[in-house]
Amino acid sequence: MTELIDGKALAREIRGQLRGAIETLADADSRPGLATVLMGDDPASQTYVNMKQRDCEEVGIDGRHVDVDGDAPAETLYETIEDLNADPDVHGYLVQDPVPDHVDYREVIRRIAPEKDVDGFHPENVGRLVAGDARFRPCTPHGVQKLLEAADVETEGADVTIVGRSRIVGKPLANLLLQKAPDGNATVTVCHSRTENLAEKTRRADVLIAAVGVPELIDASMVGDGTVVIDVGINRVDADTEKGYELVGDVDFDGVKERASAITPVPGGVGPMTRAMLLYNTVKAASEQSGVPVELP
Repeated sequence: MTELIDGKALAREIRGQLRGAIETLADADSRPGLATVLMGDDPASQTYVNMKQRDCEEVGIDGRHVDVDGDAPAETLYETIEDLNADPDVHGYLVQDPVPDHVDYREVIRRIAPEKDVDGFHPENVGRLVAGDARFRPCTPHGVQKLLEAADVETEGADVTIVGRSRIVGKPLANLLLQKAPDGNATVTVCHSRTENLAEKTRRADVLIAAVGVPELIDASMVGDGTVVIDVGINRVDADTEKGYELVGDVDFDGVKERASAITPVPGGVGPMTRAMLLYNTVKAASEQSGVPVELP
């Protein structure tokens, strides 16, 4: 029987565990504050920031949202970043990607104060992660690690194949799983669009993580019996539904679940965990900035 790794349930559990830490900080006049910044009117981005603000309200984090005109010069966004860097009530914030074409997102990331970079994308934070001294683990990779832990998947000595090399998931997750740590110590293979004989590499994995952004790329022929499969992808494809589309992952769920020992669904797997770990990083940031120790899940 294949185990369904329920990200919704685990994210709910983590949010519940965070509430105690949040109240400890609030009692010390340091209630965590998270800001989201959106430049432009991309519908998907608006949905994402709305969800993050609802998450804040649910657990007791002070949420704040800042809209920036998509036609404004880049300097307008940079001024918003400077204001948030200087605001003691904002312990963490993120600028929702994508930004308009005339704005360099790499420059946006460089301007965020590293101690408030709860996405973990600032070059200083990336360097600390690679060095084994992470200030913040990026939200999706950290969420994947939590899912593996909850499913009692032993990564030490395991062959892990990651399909995807993005700066958001593939690269940081590979680094985390390589670390000398209880949730690391894996032998990691990173595959991408130039990888030859992809199926040969995915079939020999003990743990297969799909994070490439191609709908249902990984089918049953590419998965060995008993593999643990984590599907990070979320893709909108046309479908005969009321909305005219459905959400699918990078894995052919119906086919692969017959071979996997455990698998995450889409939606309801990695996505809820990404949002939960953003709250986790915000609480961690508030604790470190205030000097008030808290217990994190």
